[in-house]
Amino acid sequence: MTDDELAYATTAELAGLMRRRALSPVELMRATLARIEKLEPKLNAFATLTGEKALAAAKEAEGAFLKAETPPPLTGIPVTIKDLAITKGIKTERGSKTQRGMVPKEDAPCVSRLAAAGAIVLGKTTTSEFGWKGVSQSPLTGITHNPWREGFNAGASSAGAAVAAAAGYGPLHQGSDGAGSIRMPAHFCGVFGLKPTYGRVPNYPVSTGDYTAHIGPITRTVADAALMLAAMAGPHPLDHSSAEAWPEPYAARLGEGIRGARIAFSPDLGHARVDKDVAALVAAAAKVFSAELGASVEEVTPSWGRLGPDLIRLFWPAHMTSYARHLPKFESEMDPGLVACIRHGEAVSMAGYQEARERKYAYCAEVGRFFEDWDFLLTPAVSVAAFPAERLMPADWPEHPWDWLSWAEFSYPFNFTGNPAASIPCGFTANGLPVGLQVVGRRFDDSGVLRAAAAFEAAWPWAGKRPPL
Repeated sequence: MTDDELAYATTAELAGLMRRRALSPVELMRATLARIEKLEPKLNAFATLTGEKALAAAKEAEGAFLKAETPPPLTGIPVTIKDLAITKGIKTERGSKTQRGMVPKEDAPCVSRLAAAGAIVLGKTTTSEFGWKGVSQSPLTGITHNPWREGFNAGASSAGAAVAAAAGYGPLHQGSDGAGSIRMPAHFCGVFGLKPTYGRVPNYPVSTGDYTAHIGPITRTVADAALMLAAMAGPHPLDHSSAEAWPEPYAARLGEGIRGARIAFSPDLGHARVDKDVAALVAAAAKVFSAELGASVEEVTPSWGRLGPDLIRLFWPAHMTSYARHLPKFESEMDPGLVACIRHGEAVSMAGYQEARERKYAYCAEVGRFFEDWDFLLTPAVSVAAFPAERLMPADWPEHPWDWLSWAEFSYPFNFTGNPAASIPCGFTANGLPVGLQVVGRRFDDSGVLRAAAAFEAAWPWAGKRPPL
């Protein structure tokens, strides 16, 4: 394989080469690091690169393939970790000057589990400050550039992970999602991103966002996401909210298809504004599920859709008050939008917050009832294609000091409810920018969402479409 072919190879392809000793982990790691050196810092996907550690780990991995027993499934495979997840001995600065030089003494569970599966950490990918917004820039690391258009938004707080996936920095990239931060960058960068069922992948330290923060994979193929999810998933004693069940054989079930599935399609959830080119691409993709995949698809307007905006605009700033403690010392060095968001959240009373929680839990129950009638829900992943990353809003959308959520109305509902949801590439705008289709499943049916995504991937392949780097 050429270096470019290695860069875009799947986990299964790379593992097969290494098992046959046609490729060594060291050769793979050197090729990956050479590609990163070539494309960084132009893309600016990394907050911290740990090349020397990765090479040392690759040398150790070589020994695993020389032994008679079968090595762990991800042995020698490069992986990146988002700079919100704690990593032992590696800086975790969370996109904020308030956290400069912070080096944790332990790994997050997803990190230790990926390592136990044999994956090798390349470094930490960039994030917006504390993951607060859907735009790929922070006061600490600057702009992370969309690989399809320099200077354009690469998405929410897992932007560095999605850029790394699109750029061929190995096949596996860890992301997290509190209101869309896996699915939005997957949409903007033309890759696959899965927000699993809440608690499927344990999170430590546990987020203070009232059970909305999810850990999941960002990859170029559905099969890679399935393998990565299997490595990370399962209950953990450090996360009291983690789901009890251990992972299913996600990858083995991808070929089962979704024939006979009942699928709802909502182009706007009854309230969201969507740019015309995005709407057209998503509508065409939804037709594939009935025309080619054997499912039944019906357009719907969910009764709960219109209730989401008021809820998120209370909870998002209220939860950002966790960072108010930094304002006395660092306000002038923090993202002005985050500061405005925190100030807005400080006006929320405890009584107001608890009343809103009652409404949110009723909302979640209504979504649960909806999925008694449907196996999956299809929507746009995001209302817009990528726009300049120095902006909080696209130029033709109303400006606001902190509220970027109006172009991201499709993702946060399923952070509230915990349903699994994925963004799948479904085409490009006339300007050559990627668009994602969102597939939402019933709670705990991560396997179903992966199967639906794999069926669509087979019908409309996208992994061969690469940005002009």
